[in-house]
Amino acid sequence: MIRTLCATAAAVLAVSLFAAAPVQAENLRGQDLKTLVSGKRIYLQTPFGGEFPLYYQTSGAVSGDGSALGLGKFMAPKETGKWWVDGANLCQQWPTWYDGKATCFTIEKTGAKTLNWVRDDGKSGTARIDS
Repeated sequence: MIRTLCATAAAVLAVSLFAAAPVQAENLRGQDLKTLVSGKRIYLQTPFGGEFPLYYQTSGAVSGDGSALGLGKFMAPKETGKWWVDGANLCQQWPTWYDGKATCFTIEKTGAKTLNWVRDDGKSGTARIDS
């Protein structure tokens, strides 16, 4: 009886410790990276408290809309460019944003619907994924 109680208590403790463990961050590349973003909206957290939505279409087009953030004062608020995966990088190119130059990001999945990104110029941030 005592042995059974100890075994049960140990199992409950092990399960609770496992459930409380933080999600392991996962660096994505190739097909895993493509699967993560293809057909999804990614909401980039902005320094001024809002979110900047990007829609990564399965066709390879990416659409961004900063209208809600008031970005029309500084740049074209909406634009559609192209995206692709190159090894461990998610790359995109816009007609006018970033002067039309391609930029690439490494993506680290931090949860079921969250990620960290680092752009090739060193800027970084967080985002959430929506279907």
